[in-house]
Amino acid sequence: MPRPPGPVDGIRRRWTPPAGPYDLGLVLGPLRRGPGDPTFRACSDGSVWRTARTPAGPGTLRVVARGGAVEAEAWGAGAEWMLEQLPELLGESDEPEAFTPRHRLFVTVLRHRPGLRLCRTGLVLESLIPSVLEQKVTTVEAYRAWRLLVRRHGEPAPGPGAAEGLHVMPDPRTWALIPSWEWHTAGVDAKRSSTILRAVRVARRLEEAAAMDPERAAARLELIPGIGPWTAAEVVQRSNGAPDAVTVGDLHLPGIVGHALAGDRYADDAAMLELLAPYAGQRHRATRLILLGGHAPPRRAPRMPVRDIARL
Repeated sequence: MPRPPGPVDGIRRRWTPPAGPYDLGLVLGPLRRGPGDPTFRACSDGSVWRTARTPAGPGTLRVVARGGAVEAEAWGAGAEWMLEQLPELLGESDEPEAFTPRHRLFVTVLRHRPGLRLCRTGLVLESLIPSVLEQKVTTVEAYRAWRLLVRRHGEPAPGPGAAEGLHVMPDPRTWALIPSWEWHTAGVDAKRSSTILRAVRVARRLEEAAAMDPERAAARLELIPGIGPWTAAEVVQRSNGAPDAVTVGDLHLPGIVGHALAGDRYADDAAMLELLAPYAGQRHRATRLILLGGHAPPRRAPRMPVRDIARL
């Protein structure tokens, strides 16, 4: 397990979650893009570190749950913004009680994995760019690309996180100036890099989507060529804390949901949406619970091969 970065004073805030079970790891887990994500670190002392490029500038946040409360410390130009947004990030506005289990497996998962609340970052690009990198490739490829690009073109995290290799992702202008051969070296094809370049050119307009209702936010994202329903859902789940933003167009999710709810490992998107219909308004939460319960069907086909674009 990674060791926690050394202590350097930042600014602090203490927040008490709403009554009921609360699991900090489950709440923030979707923000981690692989075990080597340079913007996210889960440490052996139970603390979680995250960096972000906020409207006020780059920031580093450390949070740890102790005695029924969350203690937070932040550094950098974005520190005040990160602490102001802390309750939203940690799921204060989420309403897990709105979910009514209609299948036995949900009762079981909620009993064994309580404490899930949906985070809301209030930031769009930090979820959009890695989601675009994940289009039509393995997670191994996408995580590698994110790791290489952020480390090379981002900046060291403010505060003690820098000594541990944490970075803040590049700003929109820096993303736009990455030369084509560096995208290639990171294993990112022209289609995905072009989508990212189109997005960062209108970064301010896209960031406005974090304050919209999820449907309008997704519609704004989908105005960018190369961003479809799959990518938009993956973003608003994180940026807007959208409990109903179910991911369609995924290679594996329909079969997982179909297997879990109906024993149908070959379910397509239409079948998945039909099975999730009783959970309208909470379909994303339903899929999170299915995944947390480990209800994927046994693998029968070979894994999708990892490509090495840099060698082509």
